[in-house]
Amino acid sequence: MRRTNNPKNRFERTELVWDEEPAPHAALELHEEHAKSILSENDSPDIGFRYSLNPYRGCYHGCAYCYARPSHQYWGFGAGTDFERKIILKVNAPELLRERFERRDWRGDLIVFSGNTDCYQPLEAAHRITRRCLEVCAEYKNPVSIITKNALVARDVDVLMQLNERASVRVYLSIPFSDPAHARALEPGASAPHKRFAALQVLAEHGIETGISISPVIVGLNDGQLPGLLKRASEVGVKHAFATALRLPGEVATVFEGRVRELLPGYADKIISGVHQIRGGKINNSQFGERMTGIGPRWQVISDLFEMHCKRLGIETTRTGMDAREVDTFERPTQQLKLF
Repeated sequence: MRRTNNPKNRFERTELVWDEEPAPHAALELHEEHAKSILSENDSPDIGFRYSLNPYRGCYHGCAYCYARPSHQYWGFGAGTDFERKIILKVNAPELLRERFERRDWRGDLIVFSGNTDCYQPLEAAHRITRRCLEVCAEYKNPVSIITKNALVARDVDVLMQLNERASVRVYLSIPFSDPAHARALEPGASAPHKRFAALQVLAEHGIETGISISPVIVGLNDGQLPGLLKRASEVGVKHAFATALRLPGEVATVFEGRVRELLPGYADKIISGVHQIRGGKINNSQFGERMTGIGPRWQVISDLFEMHCKRLGIETTRTGMDAREVDTFERPTQQLKLF
């Protein structure tokens, strides 16, 4: 079990420091929230979709590189172990989604699950918030894209099949590592890579359109694993792929470097050097149009390798995989249908 360890919260005046005694273990805390709204509207030019839905704040997967970590500080929590163990559940998410669909200005835009924290993190097994939201989408024939690191998504193949028949659905599994030791070190709460591939195979066998996200690409660690990941993806029926560069905004850099030096010390200096090479000598680049990718000859080699293997395997590439698709299926059920 991980011990409590959070970078200083830039929004808080006070800081808790464990001086003489070791920090306590980071216990799981669940906080229920009755949210005021459920759809987030995106205007970033780096993202090809407008609306996303996040049923949870924080994520039990505990990925060291997660770009969403700093957002947890808005709620008075830390970006380190607090992000991984103090989880907020938006318990009224399905009801809010139904209310949004009933508003006359909703036109059936693609909804992405999730733009921030994973919609199929382990807590979903018991709380089923994501599943209930997908059932609402199926009822209203609203197109959906999903990205997750958890094989739990295959549990909902029945709902996904309904969405596939009535509207449109595409499911991406994020699998950045073929080496299970790298996965355990950097994404300890996520499903093992082989289980994620198995989930992709189940979905593809049921007619669900699938994709792989090799994100993040960590230069000096997993850039050489791209060909093997794409080959395995092709073998389980994947037709789409995208890859994004490692992003280390704000406190993420502190968490990520600390984890790498603790659990993958032999790679640490190579990784930090690789980050500087593709970020123009910096640890991060937050500029629109550049933050999801890299620059320089080393990144160009990685991009060319990715594109070459996708082309060879017949896998379609996209910017983010979540690009909005033109699907005009949205329909509000009649009052009679709602009775069922």
